[in-house]
Amino acid sequence: MFGRVSAIAMNTYREAVRARILFGLLALALATSGYSLVIAAMSVRQETRIVADIGASSMSFYAVLVSVILGATSLYRELELKTIFPILTRRLRRHEYVVGKYLGIFATLLVFVAIDGASVLTIMAIQSKQHVGLTIGVAVGMLAVLGFLVWRATYSRVFVVLPWSVAFFLVMMLLSDGAGGERQVLVVSALLTLAEVAIVGAIAMVFSSFSSPFLTAVFTSWLFLIGRSSDTLANIPERIFGSVVRTIGMILAKIVPNLNVYVPPRPLLLGQLASVPLWSYVGRAWLNAIFYAAVLLTLSAIVFRKRDFQ
Repeated sequence: MFGRVSAIAMNTYREAVRARILFGLLALALATSGYSLVIAAMSVRQETRIVADIGASSMSFYAVLVSVILGATSLYRELELKTIFPILTRRLRRHEYVVGKYLGIFATLLVFVAIDGASVLTIMAIQSKQHVGLTIGVAVGMLAVLGFLVWRATYSRVFVVLPWSVAFFLVMMLLSDGAGGERQVLVVSALLTLAEVAIVGAIAMVFSSFSSPFLTAVFTSWLFLIGRSSDTLANIPERIFGSVVRTIGMILAKIVPNLNVYVPPRPLLLGQLASVPLWSYVGRAWLNAIFYAAVLLTLSAIVFRKRDFQ
């Protein structure tokens, strides 16, 4: 089973990495991180903070956008091109296919977040004026290593980006120690963003198992907005909106995953709230994401299993 699921996951990852829209969104994310330098130059002694805040926000925004697009199109593309039929005629169960698709999408999102986050950490490391020469040298060296691996790995060049992006992120995290607490803001935000897109991607998989890409994107975006507004919906004033609207808001807040968990306030990211241990919070957020992703994938597998391809 693991071999079949991993084969589908790697094939999905390969197709997603080759998509032009993904390169476009990554370029936008990197451009936004670069533009943060322009905004930071206008501030007084807050340059690193501005880069960290804009970098974390743009990373979350673009990662969610990528998860919606990949979740909406990945499964539908197989149906449209009819490549799913020879795949399912083999010893592959439909739930294994759904899980493999999801893991491939998540692997793509991991690469996206890692590269974007590493780029922001590189900027922060240079801004801190510590290890400047080493940071630039290592960044150039990492890019040279990637180029060499892509050149040498003829048949698996897209797969070398996955471990390379994670290594790039970890190396830049170590070199940006001069950024102080701002480095922690970016790193924790990256971890929480991955957990959030794990849920968003699973939501998209549910809708894509029976709907078109357009409707899948609309429904997923709608649920994402509800999840980000969960705290507001749960506290709608009855005196202004009435009991019916308040009841509907409370029901939606309980059913839809609360995505506000993954965009906590800045003091929490800095570990300044003694009542909320930071890494315990991150661990609970990830457990929450794993739970919702498992439930949503189960629902997606059930719907996909009952789907008639005739």
